[in-house]
Amino acid sequence: MSLDTQTPQADTYYLALTARDARFDGCFFIGVTSTGIYCRPVCKVRTPKRENCRFYTHAAQAESAGFRPCLRCRPELAPYSLTWSTQDASTILAQQAARLLDESQGWGEAAPSVQKLAQKLGVTDRHVRRIFEAQFGVTPMQYLQTRRLLTAKQLLADTNLPITQIALISGYASVRRFNAAFAQHYKLNPTQLRRDGANQTSGDGTLVRLGYRPPYDVHAMLAFLKTRRINDVEFVANTADDLRVGRTLRLEANGNIASGWIMSSFDPVQHQVLLRVSDSLRSVLPAVISKLRAALDLDANPQTINAVLHDSFPNDDGLRVPGTMDGYELAVRAVLGQQITVAAARTLAQRIVDKFGEPIETPYPEMTRLFPAPAVLAQAEGDALGQLGIVKQRQAAIVGIARAVAEKRIALHSGVDVPATIEALKELPGIGDWTAQYIAMRALRWPDAFPAGDIALHKALNVKEEKNPTRAAEAASQIWKPWRSYAVIRAWNGLSATKKEPS
Repeated sequence: MSLDTQTPQADTYYLALTARDARFDGCFFIGVTSTGIYCRPVCKVRTPKRENCRFYTHAAQAESAGFRPCLRCRPELAPYSLTWSTQDASTILAQQAARLLDESQGWGEAAPSVQKLAQKLGVTDRHVRRIFEAQFGVTPMQYLQTRRLLTAKQLLADTNLPITQIALISGYASVRRFNAAFAQHYKLNPTQLRRDGANQTSGDGTLVRLGYRPPYDVHAMLAFLKTRRINDVEFVANTADDLRVGRTLRLEANGNIASGWIMSSFDPVQHQVLLRVSDSLRSVLPAVISKLRAALDLDANPQTINAVLHDSFPNDDGLRVPGTMDGYELAVRAVLGQQITVAAARTLAQRIVDKFGEPIETPYPEMTRLFPAPAVLAQAEGDALGQLGIVKQRQAAIVGIARAVAEKRIALHSGVDVPATIEALKELPGIGDWTAQYIAMRALRWPDAFPAGDIALHKALNVKEEKNPTRAAEAASQIWKPWRSYAVIRAWNGLSATKKEPS
């Protein structure tokens, strides 16, 4: 399903193509009929003739139409296209279906299927297919196939992982099926996509590239993360010539638990993040990439968001919502940040890591410990947390979260049912609406989360003196739907450095 080349929208797309406008990267793709290739709008090859261009809003549509991905601009590097609506229920459902397909952790060891997708969404198979094809122009399985192939293509181009391993971690049950999919869709053998740069030495880890759309206020993102940095677990550099963020990481994917480190560096000129991953995390590399994209909010579309928020926050068009590499860790830190300053919450988190964190070897002296695993804090009863200065109510909340995650009663990632997860969190001891909304904003990646009871938010919105500031904040936020998470970040950004806000 391509866009008619004679529509005003097609005119806009072609102008963006001729200008190599990075703001449109990932928002659409161009299939060139004279070559059979599809490209990103930032591709640096000679601009094709207008009559040879076909425009698609998703890579899966271009591949379904028979186009192969460009080996120069590499469509797999483009930020994903995430759109939201609070008006159209079918659109919301289709987007949630896509989120579930994108989030590998949500499936465990089970292979995704339309039947299982429909079951997760609580609708029929037929309805899922209908609304998905209406939204994306392809079936759910075609969408998933494109995601898998582009993931594999990136790993083939950027890493020296064995093809057998790439096939398995990209979601294929066998190398035979992997080779057949490549031959059918790309008319190439996987080995033909290997690049010279893929033959890296393994001592410094594996390097992959991730794209994002400008504007992106990198310094603001790194400042937010640096203020909350836990020593020995995280590293942040935020200077003119050094824009890096790294951390140790424990990750469960495809039934495996892997531990290691990551270090990412922003390249604002190319609108890319260079991600280096330790060899110990290579078996879960697609999950690491997906989580970093979410943690740094690389898939946000500033044009769509700013169309709603710019009038209220005219100086903050480049701000993103900081996410997390570990939803469980973020939930624990959210509990620690209840009604205290960022600095105080960071101190408590540091004490937990110092006492319960597991040592790990990395090439970076700033990163030497892992955040405690859920099973560890689930057993931290008695006065084990109290000795660290954590009050009893928060002790119970931390243990409750750790147990719920360890026992897999709650999952904290972007592929979950957000309303159901918020309610499940609020049933745990010591978890109220503020904490649940904060977790939804940063761990579940819900763009419309709104911690209406936040004291700093009341101050930023000038409702602190209202009789019911929470209700006043909720009322004021209605004009920012469905991007209230971004409005919260922009409101906090306007406060002084001594403000109180979540950790």
